[in-house]
Amino acid sequence: MAKEPWLGDDEQKAWRSYLLMWKLLETHVARHLQREYGLSASDFEILVNLSEAPTGRMRAFELGEATQWEKSRMSHHLTRMEKRGLIAKVACDARYPEIAITEQGLEAIRACAPAHAALIRELVVDTLGTDRLVSLGDAGAEVATAIEKHRQTTCPPEVRGEY
Repeated sequence: MAKEPWLGDDEQKAWRSYLLMWKLLETHVARHLQREYGLSASDFEILVNLSEAPTGRMRAFELGEATQWEKSRMSHHLTRMEKRGLIAKVACDARYPEIAITEQGLEAIRACAPAHAALIRELVVDTLGTDRLVSLGDAGAEVATAIEKHRQTTCPPEVRGEY
């Protein structure tokens, strides 16, 4: 099998710039959530998904699909969030409980969401402007589609849903 070609100078520069931007943004936003609101980025991600669900409830596998987390990570994190009162596991007619956002979880997301949105606006939206933001969204969607196609052709069927 032939080796894949190395990235060219401009490609390498763009890739590394993207990696640096993502790491800085992810770290800065996570630290802000933790410092100001006592929430981890993972807490925030779960609370956003639950707060946007029509019933405020989702199955763990649905949260796993939405977050791309593996089952083990999801299970452990939900247990920690339940102990802190942010979510509850609610029995339903199926074998597995639904995960529900609690009043405390709703209060937490309502408290931090406006500041989080303002931070993203300041760091990303206002920095890029409308045209480049649309381009970034389009590029992100194209890369996500390429990743899904690659995953379908390279991952065994039993692990395709593991993300």
